[in-house]
Amino acid sequence: MKTTLDELQAFVAIVDTGSITAASERLGLTISATSRTLGRLEEKLQTTLLRRTTRRLELTEEGAGFLQHARAILASVDEAEEHMAARRMRPAGRLRVDAATPFMLHVLVPLLASFRARYPEVELELNSNEGIIDLIQKHTDVAFRIGVLKDSSLHARPVGTSRVRVLASPAYLRRHGTPTRPAQLDRHTLLGFTQPETLNDWPLRDADGNVLRIRPALASSSGETLRHMALAGLGIVCLSDFMTREDRRGGKLVQLFPRQTLDVRQSINAVYYRNTALAARITCFVDHVAETLGKRPFDA
Repeated sequence: MKTTLDELQAFVAIVDTGSITAASERLGLTISATSRTLGRLEEKLQTTLLRRTTRRLELTEEGAGFLQHARAILASVDEAEEHMAARRMRPAGRLRVDAATPFMLHVLVPLLASFRARYPEVELELNSNEGIIDLIQKHTDVAFRIGVLKDSSLHARPVGTSRVRVLASPAYLRRHGTPTRPAQLDRHTLLGFTQPETLNDWPLRDADGNVLRIRPALASSSGETLRHMALAGLGIVCLSDFMTREDRRGGKLVQLFPRQTLDVRQSINAVYYRNTALAARITCFVDHVAETLGKRPFDA
C-alpha cells in the first residue's frame, strides 16, 4: 500500500478541524509538516482532495469519496489496537452476561473459577433467559446464543459448535425397549421443545428422506428441563452435546441410532453491541470461553 496511516490521519484531521493549522495542533506537528503530508498524499493518489481558498478548505468530490475509506481504515486499525490492548491490560468492573440456562450451567459456570483467578477485578453478573433478549433493554454486555443468528445489529463472534444427538436413559429403554430404526419412534414417548419448532427437527431421516420433525408428547421451553425429564426416564430426547457430555460419559443417557444420526452441529456465538468502554471486559471473557471450549470439545 502506497498510502501511509500518517497521511490518512493528517487528511482526516484537516477535514475534521477545518484547517491545516488546527490539524497540526491536534497531531502535534508543524504546519509545514502537515501541509507536506497532505501534498504527498494527493501526489500519490494523483488527485486533488481539498480545494484551498484564502478563507477555508473544501473537499472535492474525489476527496469526499476518499474520506469515507480513510475513516474506515483508521477505525479498523483502532479496533485492532484496542483488541490487543485489552489482552494486555487488567480489565475491571461489572460484566453482565446472559445465556440460556443449559449453557450457563454446563459451560459458563464450570469455567468461572479459572476466569476469576485470571481476571479477579472483573465483577460478573450472570442472567439466564431461555429466549432472545434485547441486550440494551436488559443492560447486558455479552450474550451467548446457540443456533442461527437473526439480529444483524449485533457483533457476533463464534466460540464453538455443539453436535445434537437422540438420547434416552437406560431405565426408559429397559421399560419400553430400544428402537433400532427412526420409524419406531412413533411407538415411544418423545420429549421436545415448545419453541422454536426447529428444535424439534432431529438429526435423522424420515421415510421420505427428509429431516425428521417430531411431535413431542411432553414439551418444554427449556433444554435443561428436557434433560432432567430424560434422566428421570420419561422419554426420548434430542439435546446438544454441551449439556449432555457428562451424562453420556457416566452412562446416565445413551445415544440412539448412532449410525443413522446426521452430523448436525449448532453454532455457538458470543454477541454484543460494540462498546469501547466495555471492550476489555467483553474481550477477555469471550476469549476465555473460546479458549476453554477449544481445549474441551463437547463430543469428547
